[in-house]
Order: sequence, then C-alpha cells, then structure tokens
Amino acid sequence: MGVFSRLSDIVNSNINSMLDKAEDPEKIVRLIIQEMEDTLVEVRSNAARALADRKEVSRKREEFLKRAKEWDAKAELAVTKGRDDLARGAISAKRKAEEMADLLEKELDAIEQTSGKTNEDLEKLQAKLKEARAKQRSLELRRHAASDSVRISRQVHDGRIDDALARFDRYERRIDELEAEAESWSLGRPRTLEDEFSELESEDVVKAELDELKQRIAQRSSSSH
Repeated sequence: MGVFSRLSDIVNSNINSMLDKAEDPEKIVRLIIQEMEDTLVEVRSNAARALADRKEVSRKREEFLKRAKEWDAKAELAVTKGRDDLARGAISAKRKAEEMADLLEKELDAIEQTSGKTNEDLEKLQAKLKEARAKQRSLELRRHAASDSVRISRQVHDGRIDDALARFDRYERRIDELEAEAESWSLGRPRTLEDEFSELESEDVVKAELDELKQRIAQRSSSSH
C-alpha cells in the first residue's frame, strides 16, 4: 500500500469503531499510533522531497523562459540583418523553449495541488494522532483503576485478613485479662502513707478548682446587676 493511500485510510478511519470491534483495545491503539507516526514521518519526508522538486522545476522553467527571450532577441537581430533563415531558426528554438516552460508550469501546478492536499491530510492525521493518544491515556487509566479495584476487592474478601483480625481480638482480650489480674492484686490492699498524701494533694487540687469556679460565678452575677 502506498503512503498516500495509507494516509487517506488513516485520516478517514473511525478510531471508536475500530476499538469497539477490537478484542484488545490497548493493543489496537498502540498499533494505530505506531502506524500514524510511521506514516507521518514518511509523508513529511515526501513533502520535503516535493518541495525540493518544486524548486528544481521552477528553476528549469525560469531557464527556458530566459532562453525563449534570448532566442526572440536573436530572431529580431537576424531580421534586422536580412537573415530571415536565421530568424526562422531562432523563432523555432524560441517556441520549443516556451513549450518546455509551459510543460514545466503544468508540472509546478501539479506539485502545488499535491502539496496542498498533503498538507491538509497531515493536519487531519495530526488531529487523529492526538485523538488516539488521548484514547491510549484513557484506556491506561481505566486499566490501572480496574486493576487496583480488583486487588483491593481481593484483599477485602481475603479470609486471611479476617483470621488475622480475629487473632488480634483474642490477643487484645488476653491483655485485658492480664490488666484485670494486675488490678485485682491491689484490691483490699492496706493504704500506704504515700497513698494518703496523694489523696490529700488531690483534694487540694479539687478544692482550688472549686473555689475558682465559685469566684467566676460570683463575678458574673455581680456584673449582671
């Protein structure tokens, strides 16, 4: 398949329709992007070559036009010198140069038309390539999200996690029992001197806070009258 036929197929393709029919959309998108990138490189290479051809054809056309003017001047000189035979030869050479210039002009027109169509297709191809890359990113994000969801769901419904939590609950229950046992040793134990002083200190703190609270209430009451 020629590059321009392939370019036309890609430009006119419907990416969504291709993805709908694909068993592996991500693979299809990768292939589409690779094809587009390869075509883009090839078409740009052909466009550069067409530009060089246009310059060469234009230069040759100018040369033939210049020759036609030169032969026209020679024909005029021959007529002034009474050499109609030379004038006829110069006119014939001028006509051939003009014919070549006309042919080259038509070739230039063909190159211009092809270049214009190629530029339009290139713009469409770049838009398609942008669309395909966006599809690729979307599919990758969806695949990653789906994979994460599957992994999380597996962990949530994994019986090993439930077993581990159950063992944790049993271990926590054992700690509670040990703490209760430790506290039971202090029940009924005679109060020590340190305990009594600690209680006195605690009573002083409570009394100080109670006095402060009463003072605040009294101040609010006096300020409201």
